[in-house]
Amino acid sequence: MATTDLSRYDNSWYRTGRNLIVRGLWFFVHAMFLKNPWNPFSGLKIFFLRMFGAKIGKGVVLKPGIQVKYPWRLEIGSYSWVGENSWIDNLVAVKIGRNCCISQGAVLLTGNHKYNKATFDLVTGEITLEDGVWIGAFAIVTAGVTCKSHSVLAVKSVAVSDLEPFSVYQGNPADLVRQRVISE
Repeated sequence: MATTDLSRYDNSWYRTGRNLIVRGLWFFVHAMFLKNPWNPFSGLKIFFLRMFGAKIGKGVVLKPGIQVKYPWRLEIGSYSWVGENSWIDNLVAVKIGRNCCISQGAVLLTGNHKYNKATFDLVTGEITLEDGVWIGAFAIVTAGVTCKSHSVLAVKSVAVSDLEPFSVYQGNPADLVRQRVISE
């Protein structure tokens, strides 16, 4: 029976999209202004994210303590919110639509590993949150998932496949539990 052999791990095929100097600068800026819980100012976070290539709409709210792996692979539509201590682990593109809410502690996770390969190969997949999506507190959206228009992923749930529009999902893995009806 084969076993995991991390000495054979090789992700040399993966490209971050920026050189070592830019990644190093981002590491410093990220630690000082995004991840730092003492910076409550969305405007300052947005300024630095845009400076490093993120596309961010108007009226976006970014709470303290958030983490973004690579801003040059991030799009956030107008009037969306990202809650405290959320983690956008975007090895590849993450697209967040307008009027989305990513609650505190939520994770958007674009990478994973092939657990059934001795070499533990890296696998990635883009994440898309269409307009009006709500990702509940401490919920996780995994690589390759699209959360369609106005879908909801409940607290501590894990999305491993696409969420249908105007639907509420709960559990691990997340299952459809009801339709989302929005009133005035």
